[in-house]
Amino acid sequence: MINSLKWFLITACFLFGCNPKVDNKSDVFRYNEHKNIGSLDPAFSKDLADIWATNQLFNGLVQMDEQMTVQPAIAKHWTISDDALTYSFTLRNDVWFHKHQLFGNDSTRTVTASDFEYSLNRLSDKQVASPGSWVLSKVDHFKTVNDTVFEITLKQPFPAFLGLLTMKYCSVVPKEIVAHYGSDFRSNPIGTGPFQLKRWEENLKLVFRRNPDYFERDEKNGPLPYLEAIAITFLPDKQSEFLQFAQGNIDFVSGLDASYKDEILTADGALRSNYENDVNMIRGPYLNTEYLAFYLDSEVPEIQSEMIRKAVNYGFDRSKMMIYLRNGVGIPAKGGFIPKGLPGYNESNGFEYQPETAKNLVAQFKKETGIKNPQITITTTSNYLSFCEYIQREIQKTGLDVKVDVVPAATLKDAKANGKLDMFRASWIADYPDAENYLSLYYSKNFAPNGPNYSHFKDDTFDALYEQAFTVTNPEDRATLYSKMDSLVMKKTPVVVMFYDEVIRFTRKNVSGLGINPTNLLDLKRVKKK
Repeated sequence: MINSLKWFLITACFLFGCNPKVDNKSDVFRYNEHKNIGSLDPAFSKDLADIWATNQLFNGLVQMDEQMTVQPAIAKHWTISDDALTYSFTLRNDVWFHKHQLFGNDSTRTVTASDFEYSLNRLSDKQVASPGSWVLSKVDHFKTVNDTVFEITLKQPFPAFLGLLTMKYCSVVPKEIVAHYGSDFRSNPIGTGPFQLKRWEENLKLVFRRNPDYFERDEKNGPLPYLEAIAITFLPDKQSEFLQFAQGNIDFVSGLDASYKDEILTADGALRSNYENDVNMIRGPYLNTEYLAFYLDSEVPEIQSEMIRKAVNYGFDRSKMMIYLRNGVGIPAKGGFIPKGLPGYNESNGFEYQPETAKNLVAQFKKETGIKNPQITITTTSNYLSFCEYIQREIQKTGLDVKVDVVPAATLKDAKANGKLDMFRASWIADYPDAENYLSLYYSKNFAPNGPNYSHFKDDTFDALYEQAFTVTNPEDRATLYSKMDSLVMKKTPVVVMFYDEVIRFTRKNVSGLGINPTNLLDLKRVKKK
C-alpha cells in the first residue's frame, strides 16, 4: 500500500519538506484537513472541518463532555424554571477575549452577558445569513439581566435545548471586532478559546498558538492548554494524508478511508503488526446512522409495499457487510434509526438477517400484485457504491431485481429533498446529542423540502408521541418514549438502516490526552506530546 502512494510524495514535499528526519517538537500538534476550511467564524461552523477549527478558538455558555453530558463553560452554573421555559445562566467573570488592538490600552476585555446577547442576535440576523439560525427556532427571547446573568426563554419546553447550546454556532464573539471586520471576521477570528489564530494561508496552512490567558484549568489546577501550537495542512486527499501520518509528519488521522483501511487494519479491525509500536487506535460510537430511504409518496408499487420494504431489511447480512467493506469498523444496525450510544436506542427495534423470510415476502408480493419481475432502484454517490452493490447482490437472491444508480452528491441532495428519488442512500449525523434529532426525520410537519422528513413518513400516533416528548423532562421517561417512537417507525419500514458509524482515530504513540466522543468533536486543550 505504501509503495502505491509514492506518487503523493511530490505533493507532500511542498507542504512538509522532504527532510526524512521527523520533527519531534513536543509542543506542536499537527494534523491535515483534506476537506479544507471555509470559515473561522463560529456562526458558519456547519461542516466538521470548520467545527474542529473553531472549537479551538471559541467557547459558548456550555460544553459537552465525552459522555455527552452538558458541562459548564463560560456559564459556571444555570437554573431552569419550573415550567421548563426559562434558562438563567450565571457567567464566569474571568473569561477574556483574545488580545486585539481594537480593545484599546489593555488589548482585551472580559466577556459579559451582553456579548452573548449580541452573539445570539447575530446568529438570527438575516443579513448575516448564518446556517445555524435554526438553533434558535425554539427560543422566544433572550436578555441581559446584568453583566454576569444571561437569560433565555423558550416558546415551548425543549429538554434537548442545553445540548443545542453546545454547538459552535452559539459561541460568544466580541461586537467591536466583528463590526470592524464585517464578513472578513471569517479570517480574523477573535474568541475566548484555548488557542488563537497565528496565521492562515488558505488552502496551504493554518496555525494556532496557545492562549496564555485561557480560563479553564486541569484537574490539578494547572493551566490549559498544554500544547504551544496547532499546525493544520490541507493535502486534498486521504491517501496522501495517510502517507504523511505513516511517515510521522502529522500526529493524527481521523476516520477509515478505503484507500488505506487494509494497510493499517486487519479484516477484523485490529491494528496490523507493523503499526503496533508507533500508532495508537481509539474507537467509539459515532452519532451517525447510515441508511437507505424509501420515498413513501412514490407511485411505484414496490416502494409502496411494506412487504418489499421489509424484504430489503431482512435480505442482507449487516455484520458481514461491515467486515467485508469496513474491516469491522462500524456497528451493524440491528436496532432502529436511533444509533447506539444515545438514550432511546433499542437493539430489538430493528431487523435480523432472515433470507428465507425475505424470499417469502417477495414471493407474496408477486402473488398479490401479479408483478412477475419486481424491481427497485437505489440512488447513491460513488463513495457508497460498494455498500449498495453488496446489498444489490444479496437482495437479488430473494427474487427482487435491484438496480444501482450513481449520481453526484449535489444531485442526490437536491433530488431527495424534492421527492425525485424512489430509494436513496443517506446518513444522519446528530446536530445535537438527543434522539429527538433523529426522530424529527419522521414527524409529518417536517416533510422535505421544508424539513428533514425525506421519506414523507406520516403516522398520527408517531406525531402525537413526538409532540408529547417535548413535555417530558425526566431523561429515563423520555428515552422510553423515544424507543417507542423508533419501534413504530421501523415497523412501517420507511428506511433500511445499514450501520451506526464509529469514530476511529489514529495517533502517534507520543500523543496522549486525545479523547473520543460520539459527536466526533476534536478537543485539543488537554492533549500532550512527549
